[in-house]
Amino acid sequence: MFDVYRNGKRDFLVVSNGSPMPALYSSNKWRKSRARVLKVSDEIRAAVQERGYYLGSVRVTKKDLIHTECTVADTSPGNL
Repeated sequence: MFDVYRNGKRDFLVVSNGSPMPALYSSNKWRKSRARVLKVSDEIRAAVQERGYYLGSVRVTKKDLIHTECTVADTSPGNL
């Protein structure tokens, strides 16, 4: 199993269950995910075995990139 931590910059850190957080990242504000993570990708598993951790970033979705502008219709008597 794995422990997953996340911060406010859309980054996430994966370590083995019960392992301490790497000293390089311990000064940042990380929040531990409450959900148990049983299965991760082969890439993440290999990185955790080699380095003891995996640092990744959450992708930005189209929804986050699209900003729609709302306009208010002029409903005064002369414009109807």
